[in-house]
Amino acid sequence: MSYDEYLAIAGEIDQLQELLSEIPPDSVLERMGLEARLASAQQIIAGIVSEQLVHKARLTFRGRPVVGSHGIAADFAGKAAGAFSDAVAAVAAGIGESLRYMGPIPDKSKNQLLITGTAVGSFGFEFELPKPQDHDLFPEPSKAEDALEKIQALMRQAAQGTDDEVAELVEEIHPRAVRKVADFLGYLLQQDAWCGLEFKNQYFRFQDMAQLKLSATRLQEDNIHETVEEYLGEFQGVLPASRTFEFKLRDQAGVLKGKVDTAIEDPDLLNREWLHKPARIKLNVIQVGQGRPRFTLLSLDALQPLASGG
Repeated sequence: MSYDEYLAIAGEIDQLQELLSEIPPDSVLERMGLEARLASAQQIIAGIVSEQLVHKARLTFRGRPVVGSHGIAADFAGKAAGAFSDAVAAVAAGIGESLRYMGPIPDKSKNQLLITGTAVGSFGFEFELPKPQDHDLFPEPSKAEDALEKIQALMRQAAQGTDDEVAELVEEIHPRAVRKVADFLGYLLQQDAWCGLEFKNQYFRFQDMAQLKLSATRLQEDNIHETVEEYLGEFQGVLPASRTFEFKLRDQAGVLKGKVDTAIEDPDLLNREWLHKPARIKLNVIQVGQGRPRFTLLSLDALQPLASGG
């Protein structure tokens, strides 16, 4: 049973219980049919833990390759579904902090989507997310689930948000994974098509080709600038829970505010060993369009002590 099917049955149970609450107990014949349907629905989902059910996503298309809700060009459909699946796998790896700038996408097979049907409302596909392995005693939530939510948010912000809002998602996801999303949108653009994505009761659809073109352009590599920059100064403090820091610059006025990457397991170590000590620091800097730069300390190797006169 999918999560959507579970929700439909749970909704039916609520409606039946509401109807029964309005019928007097002595109206036996009138209640009989409703009570039988209620018992049957309750039996279907008895013992099911909703958090362990598989979610489904619906990806629909409009434009030149689509014939209303009747059909879609086979060549376009195959390539578009493949590009979308690659984007999900890349974003899942980026969220899981295992994605590198080169080489194969880690755990791609574990985050593979399964086409289980067509989606109407134009024409598209229904995707089922990967199921936990049977041997997993304590299965973790699917990273593909998080990836779909991030992709939907990224498409929405690329279409409607500010450069800073896009940059925040780029920082969370990983620039290489964002390029996979851009590749998917770029293919749609080449084919004069646009899309909509529905997942977990959230829905976003590009309004038209113009909006998709704007979004694809904002996610292109030449609009997302990533550099490594070196600064001299000293840490003013680190908040371990939020993994944020302030770094006072030595040669210029101002304080840099940034994040500590999760590769640094104990961010409080920066307070214990580096607080108010002169240091040379290398920071990863991401800037989207005209948005503000976002600074991240990727590893402790990016820190070097600096003599007070050096």
